[in-house]
Amino acid sequence: MTDAVTTAALGDWIRRAAAALSENADYLTQLDSAIGDADHGTNMNRGFTAVTAKLEASKSADIPALFKTVGMTLISSVGGASGPLYGTLFLEMGKNAPAGGEMSAGDLETALRAGVAGVVARGHAEAGDKTMIDAFDPAVEALSASVAAGGSAADAVTAAAEAAKKGSDATEPLVARKGRASYLGERSAGHIDPGSVSATILLRTLAEALKESAG
Repeated sequence: MTDAVTTAALGDWIRRAAAALSENADYLTQLDSAIGDADHGTNMNRGFTAVTAKLEASKSADIPALFKTVGMTLISSVGGASGPLYGTLFLEMGKNAPAGGEMSAGDLETALRAGVAGVVARGHAEAGDKTMIDAFDPAVEALSASVAAGGSAADAVTAAAEAAKKGSDATEPLVARKGRASYLGERSAGHIDPGSVSATILLRTLAEALKESAG
């Protein structure tokens, strides 16, 4: 039993995320067809399938190297805005994670916060714009609060995933202010943002991987 976030646990996270995104590809595309290009599920499935193949071919014991591989692969394999945004998330996490094969819950909070800040800087979105930030922003705050209260990495990410789900659900009545959905104006209301759902899937599967690792 360990509370350390290991390279092995993070590799398990990526495999779980790839499987969950594949299972939900049609649902994500359905959401995106209402307010976007109808390709979010297809793009995320293709990107994470490429990521898992890349990680199998080039195993690394170093956490920053793993995140860099994930980020670069997503940028090169995912079209639209999702590739650069999720690629930036992982690249910034890699830049802000400690070298080696383990990190603490606090290190994970630092890395994820930096990753989300990178997404904000690239996409120029903020909470309330009806984007993936509406899931990531409350998730990071919940993660920080749990870590500050002495929670384990698994408990902190579970709290983050729950906050992300609430943030994602709350995008339904919003009028989009960023991305292709913003072209619809008031007609974008009444639909959940697909990026907020894929962000929630990533956090939920990270929580599952860390619980499994903790034993």
